[in-house]
Amino acid sequence: MEAEIVNKVASSGLISLDLEDYFHPGERVQYDLKDNLFMELILKEKDFREFLKNHDWSVYKDKNVSVICSADAIIPTWAYMLLAIYLEPFAHMVVFGNFEDLEKKLYEEALKNLNLEQFKGQRVVVKGCSNAQIPTSVYVEITRLLKPIVKSLMFGEPCSTVPLFKNKSI
Repeated sequence: MEAEIVNKVASSGLISLDLEDYFHPGERVQYDLKDNLFMELILKEKDFREFLKNHDWSVYKDKNVSVICSADAIIPTWAYMLLAIYLEPFAHMVVFGNFEDLEKKLYEEALKNLNLEQFKGQRVVVKGCSNAQIPTSVYVEITRLLKPIVKSLMFGEPCSTVPLFKNKSI
């Protein structure tokens, strides 16, 4: 007589949270203000404003845009602000910084909309492996959000977890 195979992971009551599920699928692009500088040194306000007025901003429709200046130049803060004003009607997200800063902001937006009630009093495993590059700061943020409400918090896969926290009062 053959013994029935029991999936102990499925019956463990663990909730697996895969942060990759909150990865925003939109295209990521970078806008480099270096291209608007005179001789890659100086931002001429009149020329910059003319460029902003005449540029086709619709090419950024639904994209996630990180804004940088790769040239070693002093860029006035108002220039970044003006750029954001022109990008905002089209882009899904605009941030000052590199692609990692953009990714952090996208996850921050997604985690704000996360229904934390589903994790209240539960044993939660935050999945460790994913195809997306998830910034470490996102793992820190989900830990901050879950710690006060979960029974226990773990990292990894349901079959092989690293225990992080146990709430003895739940």
